[in-house]
Parts: sequence; structure tokens; C-alpha cells
Amino acid sequence: MTNDAATPLQIGPHTVWPPVVLAPMAGITNAPFRTLCREFSGGKGLFVSEMITTRALVERDAKTMRLIHFDGTEKPRSIQLYGVDPVTVGKAVRMIVDEDLADHIDLNFGCPVPKVTRKGGGSALPYKRNLLRSILREAVGNAGSLPVTIKMRKGIDDDHITFLDAGRIAVEEGVTAVALHGRTAAQHYSGTADWEAIARLKEAVPEIPVLGNGDIWSADDAVRMMRETGCDGVVVGRGCLGRPWLFGDLVTAFEGGGAFAAPTLREVARVMLRHATLLGEWLESEERGVIDFRKHVAWYTKGFSIGSDMRKKLAIASSLDELDAHLSELDLDQSWPVGADGPRGRTSGRNRVVLPDGWLDDPYDCAAVSADAELDTSGG
Repeated sequence: MTNDAATPLQIGPHTVWPPVVLAPMAGITNAPFRTLCREFSGGKGLFVSEMITTRALVERDAKTMRLIHFDGTEKPRSIQLYGVDPVTVGKAVRMIVDEDLADHIDLNFGCPVPKVTRKGGGSALPYKRNLLRSILREAVGNAGSLPVTIKMRKGIDDDHITFLDAGRIAVEEGVTAVALHGRTAAQHYSGTADWEAIARLKEAVPEIPVLGNGDIWSADDAVRMMRETGCDGVVVGRGCLGRPWLFGDLVTAFEGGGAFAAPTLREVARVMLRHATLLGEWLESEERGVIDFRKHVAWYTKGFSIGSDMRKKLAIASSLDELDAHLSELDLDQSWPVGADGPRGRTSGRNRVVLPDGWLDDPYDCAAVSADAELDTSGG
């Protein structure tokens, strides 16, 4: 399937083709993984950093300052911020502008993790319409010529839907584009993403680009989402876990011509070693890089015939030589497994979203959110 009708995505002064964005994922979309994805796409698309908390950035936390480092080939440099206090968000954005740290700023309002929503942050925050407006006003007001975009969910749960109001507020405050994950916070990553909500948002905010997110497991899914919803682009998250070549497939789907990637286990093993090597270089420690890579092993090897003992060995390797030795013991001539292009990553759901006391009493009360709502966690 190809999409001949798709047009480039415009994020402020930045033209993105194909209209595909790598979703920020904590602990995943660091510089090494972004490098792999860009290599497979030929540098096409937009690749966003993992989520950065505004408070940590303003305080120049050492770990945070390393996370915002961009490779010289990353153009545009795209950074996602998570913040709950308008003043701190404004300071963080101003710091990015003054110190030329990025070319595009995305704001996260999608995180469904209980320790964040319990404090009123993440996907709980858009329910407080005036607080959302204040944060966006500070961000856009301090961004100068840098485009500001937002990523959000449908709402807290089916009884507290916020995405249409949030979309209109975003337009009114000068946000450049909005991305919608078609699930509520209560769903986490369970069930099926509501693509119809993406279509409704596009109808509600025709002034700016709308990006769809949720259940894009293949390049065909991305094309189908755009056809069915009319959205201007797609945000790809869990579908690329252990499959950075998905971005090459996306280029193929939108430009036409050629088959999608179906790597043998030998080719996958080669990418695994490169990923682990890049992590070691980035962390300035081969051992730390291989240990950080362990979380990716199950995603890369999904569907291949690998015994449980060998999977365990791969997942506890602590050097590149050890990882390479274990990989060489596998039947590397295995073809790409049937069904391995399907869902991957987290699928758990929750029935109730943990919120601050009285949070739902008044959607317009501009409640203050405590600073400890700013935690390094998933982007949602």
C-alpha cells in the first residue's frame, strides 16, 4: 500500500517528508536509537528526543544535559519537554532558545503513569483547561521563532474527554501542530486506539497540522491511518521497538516502489550489535551500553526460534564480545517471522486513573501542580 495523496508535514519552518515522527519514549529514543532510525530512513522524517523534564533542564541536571545532546547530522533537532508549572516551562523554553539547544519543541501531555497523574501531571493536566492554556502561553511566548507542538491523549477516561478543548486551546495559543494518541489515560496501552478521535480532532482544528498516534505497527498502518482520519502525519512509537528499519518501510510506503524490510536473523543480529555499540559510545562505557541494550533484546528477537536459555544469555550479556558470541550461536539464516510486524511493547491497562483529591471538581480551576509531578517517565 502506498499513499500518493500524502503531502509534506510542515512544523513551523521545517518541512518533514515523509510525514512521519518518531514518538519520544523514555529510555528508548536516545541519540543512538535515533541514529539507527535515521539511517534506515535515509535521514527522512522527524525524530524526537526522549522526554526531558523542564525543572531538570532549568537546573542543568547532568543526566538531562547529556540527554539533550544531538548528533551533528540531526536536522531539525527536536526536543520533547514535560512540565507542570507555567513559569518553569517558560524558563526551559527560553533556555533552549538562548543557548540554541534545539530547533523544535514538543510538549508532553500524554503520560498516563500513576505517579505522574496522581500529582496532576501528564495526561491528567489538560482537564484543567486554564492551567493548560497558561503553560502553552508561556511556552509559545518564550519560543521566539521555534515551533511549539503538543502531544496528548483523548482524556482521562471515557467520562472526562479533553482532546477537543485542548486542541482549540492549542490553536488559540499559537501551537504549531498537535498529536493525538487515540487512547485515554485509563486505557494506558490496552485495547484499540480510537482513530475516529483523530479524525474528529482534524475537523475541529483545521488551522494546524494534526498527527495521529496509536496502533501503527507497520508502514501500511500509517498510510491507512492518514487515509481514514485525514490527519496530516503519523507519530510512531511502540511499533519501531526492535525494528528501527520500520522508518525505511515508511519511506517506501509514502514514496512507492520497493518491498518492505524482512530481515533475516543474521541481519537483525548485525543491527543489534550496532545498536549496543552506539549506546556504549554514547554512554562512554561499553559495559553500560550493553547493559542498557538488554531491554531491547526481546523486541529485536520477537518471533524468531531462539530457546529460552539463549534468550536469557542475550539479555544478561555485559560486553560486545559476549553479545556477539551468543548471537553467533543462533540459526542466523532464519527468515523474518510471520506475525513479527504486529503489536509489541506495553499493552497493560488500568481501570482507574489516580488523580489529586478534587481534581475533577472544576475543569477550569487553575490548580497548581506540585513540582514532584515532574518525574522522568514514559511519554505516553
